[in-house]
Amino acid sequence: MSELLFQGGQLAVTTQSDLLQADIRVLDGIIQEIGPHLQASDQHQVINCSGKILIPALADAHVHLREPGREDAETIASGTEAALAGGFTHVLAMPNTDPPIDTGGMVTFVQTMARNKARIPVSVAGSLTQGREGSKLAEIADMATQGVVMVTDCNHALQDEYVLRRALEYTRHFDMVVGVYPDTPSLSREGVMHEGRESFRLGLPGIPAMAEEIGIERDLRVAHAVKGRIHVQNVSTAEGVATIRRFKERGLNVTAETTPHHLLLNHSALEGYGTRFKMMPPLRTPEDQAALLEGLKDGTLDMIATGHAPHTDFEKNLDFLNAPFGVVGLETALLCVYSDLILSGQLGWDTLIERLSSAPRLLMKSPLTTFEPGHGFECTILDPSLQTTVSRESFQSQSFNSPWLGETLKGGISAVWRGETDLLG
Repeated sequence: MSELLFQGGQLAVTTQSDLLQADIRVLDGIIQEIGPHLQASDQHQVINCSGKILIPALADAHVHLREPGREDAETIASGTEAALAGGFTHVLAMPNTDPPIDTGGMVTFVQTMARNKARIPVSVAGSLTQGREGSKLAEIADMATQGVVMVTDCNHALQDEYVLRRALEYTRHFDMVVGVYPDTPSLSREGVMHEGRESFRLGLPGIPAMAEEIGIERDLRVAHAVKGRIHVQNVSTAEGVATIRRFKERGLNVTAETTPHHLLLNHSALEGYGTRFKMMPPLRTPEDQAALLEGLKDGTLDMIATGHAPHTDFEKNLDFLNAPFGVVGLETALLCVYSDLILSGQLGWDTLIERLSSAPRLLMKSPLTTFEPGHGFECTILDPSLQTTVSRESFQSQSFNSPWLGETLKGGISAVWRGETDLLG
């Protein structure tokens, strides 16, 4: 028997926006008791949490682990170590590998690698269409038998509404969600940043907000007509948030995500043509940022997902027009949200837990990491007295294409407990 007492810390809970001063007693990995000033016995191993914040361990429903096929940018091992370093204990791996994950056999292959290489659970998303080419449905039933919870072509926007309709109808039989990446390629074309005053001033081809907005409207209309279950990935515009809110009010079973970088950065960050700010969808306007935050607070946007997209230094050092879209985010997500939104009072701890832990776990059918007796103990410990400088050397990920590279974030992650083990210890 192993009995742990986490003493003197403050807990982030779903029932209040402020922190709760309380101790947690854990026996054999299960929470036994929560309350102020719990007394230690001779059997306890006491973990001094004075001055620290205990957070239900995080989960991320949108991660690119790159394996198989692009192990030069990331592997399952390095990507999940990056997740742990950021306080995440469960991730959903996207299917845009090489070859793509579009059959039950490929799902099993990646699951087996994850069991052998990762120290945390890795759920696997399957491709929506064969080869992620957008024309024929992938082997959805076969992938469902392997436990796939989502099918998506991720960063390929599905343009065939008939295929989307059939996917939404078919996945109803498997309690599976269809993930859509909202874009209209005929409008995005060769754009590399948000279309607006900044793109005009910098002389870069723009991606109009309406490319995403039309995609969201179209996909949700199809889902509403067939009563399908749909998840909108990478929401970045104010009108996109408004459209999702409207369809939720109409009763559509829709969930949606945004990212830390779309919440906290805007198109003015591209002033120096830095490719670490090149992402898809692109960074939008301050007005879009404000709408994303409001959507996050009122529940229109169900979760924050990092969209963790590793690229090699060689790729990101290409000129801005030719460098790939995408940024890494697992190791900085909690700290940048804490630094910019929690400390400023713009976001409460209860909302943070719902958006960075509870909602993604519900999507992945994973047990919630709530601080209640009887639940398994999974906990990320944040030390507010620390500062974290984001550098190449600090990354567990094989790639370091982060928009926060060189920045110093407030707080530091000092431990990640899963059951009886500190996975960072």
